Amino acid sequence: MERAEKREVVSALHDAFAETGVVVVAHYAGLSVADMTKLRSDMREAGGRVKVAKNRLVKLALEGTDAKGITDLMKGPTCLAFSDDPVTAPKVAVKFAKGNENFVILGGTMGTTLLDTSAVNSLAELPSLDELRGKLVGLLQAPAGKIARTVGAPAAQLARVFGAYGNKDAA
Repeated sequence: MERAEKREVVSALHDAFAETGVVVVAHYAGLSVADMTKLRSDMREAGGRVKVAKNRLVKLALEGTDAKGITDLMKGPTCLAFSDDPVTAPKVAVKFAKGNENFVILGGTMGTTLLDTSAVNSLAELPSLDELRGKLVGLLQAPAGKIARTVGAPAAQLARVFGAYGNKDAA
């Protein structure tokens, strides 16, 4: 790789670290090309990205970002999974790690907060932003539905009483 290409990679990684919500670091030694392609496509579908770069370039890119705490994790064959949503990258990475023993999650960062393996697993168990929005909408709609049923109940009872009197007179 030429010097200009290295500068470009460092710049792209620096921008990615500055803009993303979470970064997950993992070892990928022993994964086949097909496995890495599957990881990349799964992450892309979920809204995240996977990047494999030289550790030295990653360390240069981490300087001046909130994610600089993961510099110590950059040893050996590492890959980076990152996403804007703090749950997406951990969720996809943990799911992939369960199916592939050669993919080992080392840790990560969420803003300035360093994450160990258990913290990444905990993030993966949280519902996604879309799921939380759906639950919130459901919670907001529930009281309105209950009020409508409560207000409508006396009218329905009156209609049944009048219907019963009407049927009684007809009989």
